Amino acid sequence: MPAILRLSLVVPLLLALSGPALASRKAPQPARDDALTTVMAGEFALQAGQLSEASRWYLEAARDTEDAGLAERATRIALLSNDDAGAAEALKLWRARAPRSLAMRGAEATLALRRGDARAARRELDTLMKSPEDMGWRYALTALGSGGKDPGLPARLLGELVDASAIPAELQAWLAFAGLAQQLEQPELSRRIVGRVVERFPQEPRVVLLHAAQLRRSGDEAAARQVLGGLGADILERPDLRLAVAAEYEALGDSAAAAATLAKGPQDDQSYALRASLLAKADNTTALTALYDELRREAGEPDGGRRLLLGQMAEFLKRPQEALDWYRSVPGGNARAEARLRAANTLYELERKDQAFQELRTLQGDASADDDARRNAYLLEAELRQKNGEDAGELDVFARGLAAYPDDIEILYARGLAWERRDRIDRAEADFRKILVIDPENTATLNALGYTLADRTQRYQEALELIDRARVAEPENAAIIDSYGWVLYRLGRLPEALVQLRRAFTLQKDPEIAAHVGEVLWVMGQKDEARKYFDEARKLDPENRSLQRALEKTGA
Repeated sequence: MPAILRLSLVVPLLLALSGPALASRKAPQPARDDALTTVMAGEFALQAGQLSEASRWYLEAARDTEDAGLAERATRIALLSNDDAGAAEALKLWRARAPRSLAMRGAEATLALRRGDARAARRELDTLMKSPEDMGWRYALTALGSGGKDPGLPARLLGELVDASAIPAELQAWLAFAGLAQQLEQPELSRRIVGRVVERFPQEPRVVLLHAAQLRRSGDEAAARQVLGGLGADILERPDLRLAVAAEYEALGDSAAAAATLAKGPQDDQSYALRASLLAKADNTTALTALYDELRREAGEPDGGRRLLLGQMAEFLKRPQEALDWYRSVPGGNARAEARLRAANTLYELERKDQAFQELRTLQGDASADDDARRNAYLLEAELRQKNGEDAGELDVFARGLAAYPDDIEILYARGLAWERRDRIDRAEADFRKILVIDPENTATLNALGYTLADRTQRYQEALELIDRARVAEPENAAIIDSYGWVLYRLGRLPEALVQLRRAFTLQKDPEIAAHVGEVLWVMGQKDEARKYFDEARKLDPENRSLQRALEKTGA
């Protein structure tokens, strides 16, 4: 959302000039009668990740003026900062200064859900659903997905809306609410909604895919396969649907069926590459060899892209020398840089490590190569040095990379992660903060530094401010929501932490997030449910560092 009074350009510039120290200072103390200064204080606090301060300043500005826009912004910031009392006051001001809008009703519904006020939430949701405007049901969807103290309330209200036939008679709305039911981990409600969608739109391919996904999530994989098998050949001629069907087979753990689906219809290098990776994952060497031989026969004089693809397929087939030959044969053009990187990686796999490192050094010093290729050569060399157990060598690569590309964000970020792996949190923080001086709104770095401070130090308030800055920029990012939940856990705010971590896991099935949910549940005494999340994390990645630490800490 654009900043009030067009401060969005001014604030990042001031942040860049003042450096990271600004993030650790409290917002300036303006005179109360100066509305502009109050708004600026709120914006500074917002950009610094001090959401409670931002909420306070914006609410003060909203009180001191008659501006409905300020009241609206104060409401949104208060909701983001979990300041329910501030949100209620700002909403009252907004309501007094502007007619009831869909956005206002969406905020009303969100606040009611947060407070556990089912009656008020249902009233606003009903009004939103009845709106002839497309945004009505979208605001309702957002409100229901925003969570609350009672995780069962959104699911209950959604069920009531379904029973009341309140969802608009358009496919996109039904698909969206069916997806929400799946995110809320309500299998029975999901079955009901999907059943209604199938009844209303029986011939729509996207509905068939939704039905298959719902059956898969409920554990009925045989029925899911049957539904997918009923799709007509004409549907698979559409590239977008063919990819979606293949993805559903892949989710069922059937990489071979996914590859067979992609084999139908027109082919290009992208579809060939996807088929090859799926066949490799399925360990179907016979089919992969046949595809490899087919492409070799059909391409008498393959272009650079096809040669690159054949090299990748040779790698899948564990024919590294053939892969190297294909990569070496890629002529100039867009594929050449990637081929050179892959060739170096293949040399490493062939145990010709010195030659691999030398080729990467050559690419790093090649003035004819573009900057992305040369930068990636440093990053790959660092990765291979780490893989080879060369701690000093990995750090030397980063030093050389930064000498060639001073203050390069990607190299600094990779080095920051390397320092974190070595438990050198001071060095990791220094690299992350340097990035934030260069790019104060780099959300990946804000999140990485905030999470690192929350996870590896006791500087929880500082971590919260960094993560809140990232949340302002990307409020629906699962990784950032996970970090937010984790710092709330470290602050001892366990119920709030669990709400956020569950929400993150519904958005992204990630082993680290699952481990975090499990640890919080364990600490709260809900050990049986915690074990389910630890099991989920094991299925996704049994070697995940966060999982291992959580298991060691809890003794689960």
